[in-house]
Amino acid sequence: MTVVEHYSQYIHNFCNQLGIKVADCYALPTKCTEIMLMQEQGTKMYVDAVLKTHSRVVQLSSLNATVCPVFMEVLLKNQPEGVQLSVKEHTEADFQARFKGRPELEGLIAQMNQ
Repeated sequence: MTVVEHYSQYIHNFCNQLGIKVADCYALPTKCTEIMLMQEQGTKMYVDAVLKTHSRVVQLSSLNATVCPVFMEVLLKNQPEGVQLSVKEHTEADFQARFKGRPELEGLIAQMNQ
């Protein structure tokens, strides 16, 4: 998590140095993936490991087309091992993904509306 946090901070500072406007920076909820193994004899599975994926979003509001290739090259050259960089247009779904779902609260709200 620390590596991802430092890399997003590096990107934000680099944008400030180049005069690229950063609209927003935020963390997405951590995703946990369980790795299951099956015993050699039998059908029973057990959890072997839990992988946690941490995500950070640095949303840019203006990026000059002439600066973009150099900007991307510097980011990729300084990308830490184990960190995945994704560049895409920000959508409403990306905005909604930053909020963690609370099923128990949603259930109570549904009961109140009935």
